[in-house]
Amino acid sequence: MSPELSLSVQYGVAEPRLPRWRLRRWARRALDGAARDGLADCARAELSLRLVGQAEGRRLNHSYRARDYATNVLTFEYGTDPLGTARGDIVICMPVLAREAREQGKALLDHAAHLTVHGVLHALGYDHIKARDARRMEALETAILAGMRIADPYA
Repeated sequence: MSPELSLSVQYGVAEPRLPRWRLRRWARRALDGAARDGLADCARAELSLRLVGQAEGRRLNHSYRARDYATNVLTFEYGTDPLGTARGDIVICMPVLAREAREQGKALLDHAAHLTVHGVLHALGYDHIKARDARRMEALETAILAGMRIADPYA
């Protein structure tokens, strides 16, 4: 059974190409993929997704990771409570996302979908610190994106 999704979307910057319904669809795909994969074992996911500009992205990355630059996506995973609710916050920096899409020759929406899926998987407990975990996470991301007809972002 697919976990219930509660998603709060916040716009620190306006981004008409990424309406709530689109972000919710991508988050739902990530949640369903994680449920099929079996690593994320939750009955419900309560997530927030915030789109930010360069200054806020840099400030958050500096405050929480001691890195003085804006990164594409930051995820804060809070774990799963005893009742089975996984919680997390995802922050996507739009200027970094747009720059990376241009540099990598990707459509902005495809790259935004990838970063959303990536962030949701992190919020559910996936990581890519160890090579084995990175392979699992990347394979899952690739499969989820393929289901949306988006090319392998790691190819």
